Amino acid sequence: MPPIDNVTIDIKKCTGCGFCVRVCPDNVFFLSEEKAHIIGEKCIQCGHCIAVCPEEAIISNVFGNALEFTTFTENMRWLPHGKSDIAELVQLLRSRRSCRNYTSKPVARNILEDLVKIGTTAPSGTNSQAWSFTILPTRKQVVSLGDKVASFFRELNRKAANPLLRLLARFFLGDSLGKYYRRYYASISQGLKEWEKEGKDRLFHGATAVILVGSGAEASCPAEDAMLATQNILIAAHAMGLGTCLIGFAVEAIRRDDNLKRFLSLPASNTTYSVIAIGYPAEKYRQVTGRKKIIPLYPEL
Repeated sequence: MPPIDNVTIDIKKCTGCGFCVRVCPDNVFFLSEEKAHIIGEKCIQCGHCIAVCPEEAIISNVFGNALEFTTFTENMRWLPHGKSDIAELVQLLRSRRSCRNYTSKPVARNILEDLVKIGTTAPSGTNSQAWSFTILPTRKQVVSLGDKVASFFRELNRKAANPLLRLLARFFLGDSLGKYYRRYYASISQGLKEWEKEGKDRLFHGATAVILVGSGAEASCPAEDAMLATQNILIAAHAMGLGTCLIGFAVEAIRRDDNLKRFLSLPASNTTYSVIAIGYPAEKYRQVTGRKKIIPLYPEL
């Protein structure tokens, strides 16, 4: 966690309202002589104090202009609880669908970079913000990644087709290879055939860009952090006129194949949690659809 000297108080502006004291999760502030003061050695840099101060008396040299968007103008005023249009929000959430048909139009780099910035507005455990975002901005790069992923699954299919290896895996690896063989072998074989002989992209579906979202080992909740940032990107992409699809097979290949990590220049300590195919959609829908019924659980405690 950053040291307290990254946060300062302009005593001339401070009115001693005490708001910063109430919202700080680390008890960094205290009131003395009707002014706020800083105590302790570290804080998680959540920014609550800056957001709540009515006099703009609290300053941090950590945040800077990291969220300076280039493709749209942001409204910097905080939106109070209950003041957003919930019906419009739910419409956006339900309208976003996994896109498996894209046009050949490339996505501009500044749009992809703004999507990453939007991803970083997600919460993270202890505000670690230990995400990593790797952008492949061209169709050529997406195809190159597709070739590497195809090589991984080609080798995996070769092993899965071997009855002896499946038998050994059954006894020593919890039948992992057998489960893969029964569930995925046939469809992966077909997909590889179409990729190699027909150039049909059943992995990225013709997307012209990819964003990989990962996290470093130093994060307290790396998987949760990465997936929350991913959801932000998916929803924002729809609002920006883009289609997206999560590519789970690519995630598995990257996790299991160190050659793929090196190909993508990913640090050894980094884990990839989502691979997002992105592009301009070549599909249009007319209405939202339903979801399976959920029955909430109410435990008797």
